Amino acid sequence: MSITIKTAADIAAMREACRLASEVLDYIAPHIQPGITTLEIDRLGAECMARQGTRSATVGYQPPGYPPYPASLCTSVNHVVCHGIPNDKPLKKGDIVNVDVTVITQDGWYGDNSRMYLIGECSVAAKRLCALTYEAMWHGILQVKPGAKLGDIGHAIQKFAEGHGLSVVREFCGHGIGKNFHEEPQVLHYGRPGTLEELKPGMIFTIEPMLNVGRREIKELGNDGWTIITKDRSLSAQWEHTVLVTPTGYEVLTLSAGYPALPDFVHATTT
Repeated sequence: MSITIKTAADIAAMREACRLASEVLDYIAPHIQPGITTLEIDRLGAECMARQGTRSATVGYQPPGYPPYPASLCTSVNHVVCHGIPNDKPLKKGDIVNVDVTVITQDGWYGDNSRMYLIGECSVAAKRLCALTYEAMWHGILQVKPGAKLGDIGHAIQKFAEGHGLSVVREFCGHGIGKNFHEEPQVLHYGRPGTLEELKPGMIFTIEPMLNVGRREIKELGNDGWTIITKDRSLSAQWEHTVLVTPTGYEVLTLSAGYPALPDFVHATTT
């Protein structure tokens, strides 16, 4: 599959899909408190999508070699890196959870994003990890402009993360997105500047680094076919945006009224 360059009409449709995906995370945010289960978070997400007229991209999603994914969103708690399946275990004070939402609009466009949520008062290490992972994502986004290379994004994220003593998960990456959940290119969160594909206006892809407090190695948890954890059981965090390459830079598409404040070094969501 080659990289698809989106038309003006495609971009308008993706803005809508991505805004709606971000609004699902707004909707669930006030409910994410000590005592809620991730199954309840999943129910709230599905409820919001039903109100929007969107549907979940993850329910029944089955790439080759995987069982069908059983839920409307992914909830990855503490040392779960990604693809955590919602369950009936209540979240407790000090937990951190990533909620990853991908919606499909009635016209068939996909919007994909994730955020970290802190449950009550968390440890200094947990708060630091979540904040630095958010900043790492934005360091990657700031590299996006025509003529830059995908390797520039990965390098910026890796340099920032490792400079703060965090490790970068290598096995999962960002991806192109549009009328398909996963398209070319793959967007690595590590690498060398000036390498890989050149960025061109109209490309849309996700940037979604997963950073660990401990070592970068990961493994599957149990036999559900989906849940990935850190091998050393250290905390892991992830943030995700869908980003458009504009003629002059970037536009972050997964923004909504409830989106967290930008890092100090970020001055615009569109350049």
